[in-house]
Amino acid sequence: MSTNTGMGRDVKQAEYRARGVATSRWMVMLARLGYAIKGVVYVIIGFLAVQLAAGVGGGKATDQKGALLTISALPFGKFLLVIMVIGLFAFAIWCFIQAIFDTEAKGKKAKGIIARVGYAFVGIAYAALGYGALQLLLGAGSAGKSYTTNTQDWTGILLKQPFGVALVVIVGLVILGVAVYLYSKAYTGKFHDRLSLTSLKAQTQRLIIGLGRLGYGALGVVFTIIGIFMIVAAVQHNPNDAKGLDSALLELTHQPFGQLLLGIVALGLIAYGIYSFAEARYRRIG
Repeated sequence: MSTNTGMGRDVKQAEYRARGVATSRWMVMLARLGYAIKGVVYVIIGFLAVQLAAGVGGGKATDQKGALLTISALPFGKFLLVIMVIGLFAFAIWCFIQAIFDTEAKGKKAKGIIARVGYAFVGIAYAALGYGALQLLLGAGSAGKSYTTNTQDWTGILLKQPFGVALVVIVGLVILGVAVYLYSKAYTGKFHDRLSLTSLKAQTQRLIIGLGRLGYGALGVVFTIIGIFMIVAAVQHNPNDAKGLDSALLELTHQPFGQLLLGIVALGLIAYGIYSFAEARYRRIG
């Protein structure tokens, strides 16, 4: 019995030390850098989409990898890419820490586990984006395939599997579920519980929360489009119908009042980027 007790104590001490490292001052600083870098990416995506909606030259519908290409073309682009690589990998690591150590106190029930798995998937996505930025920094000339191309490739692979159509439909429904979750965050504004805003004026607090609501709403629109076309790809058995962020934004222009819709969503993405800057400064981490 004493041996088992001692082993249990050792395991707990090891977990405590691991958590201490994972939430150390340096890791928190890197996490904050990651939130800021995420903000830069979405501001660029939104800015380019606003230009497209307004018919200004240089505007385009792009995704996170397209944002990296835009950054690389700027003066001191290589230096900026170094910061992007560090920040993207830092944010990915923080997402994994959120998933493993439950720093957001999601718990071990089904809902909490789903949330923690979600953090892990976000971590994988940002690690892949960080790898793309690293390739660009090392002179590969590209940050890798666009998200639309990757989505279509994976959709094609799934469709070739037994029950492939059902699998793709399920993926589409999961994406639509994420969209509903984002709409819920935009409506309730409960995300501000994760921010430490008490030192700010009430007007500034309302501004930050408002930016978050606009941002989450815009992301909800994007995920809705992606989810719907994922299901269309399944029904049509055509992976080319699947869409990523860039083609989802472009799809808005094909709708009635499309330029206006794109402009609104683009401004929402800029709002989300600015809100991410606020997260970098005021989010409770660790």
